[in-house]
Amino acid sequence: MATALLVRHGRTTANAAGLLAGRAVGVSLDPVGRDQAARAADRLATVPLVAVVSSPLERCQQTAQHILDRQGGTPYAPVDLDLTECDYGQWQGRMLSELATEDLWPLVQSQPSAVVFPDGESVAAMQARSVAAVRRLDAAFEAEHGPDAVWVAVSHGDVIKSILADALGMHLDMFQRIDVGPASVSVVRYGASRPSVHATNTDAGDLSWLAKGIHSGDAPVGGGAGREAP
Repeated sequence: MATALLVRHGRTTANAAGLLAGRAVGVSLDPVGRDQAARAADRLATVPLVAVVSSPLERCQQTAQHILDRQGGTPYAPVDLDLTECDYGQWQGRMLSELATEDLWPLVQSQPSAVVFPDGESVAAMQARSVAAVRRLDAAFEAEHGPDAVWVAVSHGDVIKSILADALGMHLDMFQRIDVGPASVSVVRYGASRPSVHATNTDAGDLSWLAKGIHSGDAPVGGGAGREAP
């Protein structure tokens, strides 16, 4: 299959203020977030991407544009509604420090599979739609461009954590063990028998090895020889 790069948007004004933005409109990258997105774009500039798919929210589209601006070609650049942020319902727009005092907060931390945000979405539904979207897009890009195709999905922290949990074979209740920082890049390949996770939450380092493609089949016993140094 193709190789999916999961990129979280850069830091926003809401992130800096400790606010849960959710799906609110008008939440943009702050200066730190723009620098983070630019660094991610620089890291990906050596990788010929076939597509940069974005959540419809501004912060993701801004991050995606940074990536597109550093590409030599013209990758397909659609918006996919299924990559959008979780619908936090009544929690949207509130301070995280205040939400931490809510009765639901401990369940969000320890048993997210049972969480339905008030007047919003369940964490399980968020995972189901986002995993289905990434697998659907990945299969489509491989069918069009071949198994060495590399593409980017620009999305949100909890969404990417849920996709990684699925790829790692983890129960959703463990997804809070995964950290996904602003403008980080995670690397997943959906093989014929199972996904393989090649990197998570990276915000520095060379990514040019991705241009050579990832050829995954049976896992090498003992770990194998690894990739060549850049």
